[in-house]
Amino acid sequence: MSVLISILITFLVVVLVLYLVNRLPLDGRTKQIVQVIVIIIGILSLMRYLAVF
Repeated sequence: MSVLISILITFLVVVLVLYLVNRLPLDGRTKQIVQVIVIIIGILSLMRYLAVF
């Protein structure tokens, strides 16, 4: 059950950070790079919880 909660919290944090990045006054290219980095970090975190690594 704690793994499910950890996955849910990770997902919510990634969504929140992506929302906050969209609110920043950055140009399109920089915003896109930051979004890709956040998504990659989120996927790596989820893979860690699913014991892929």
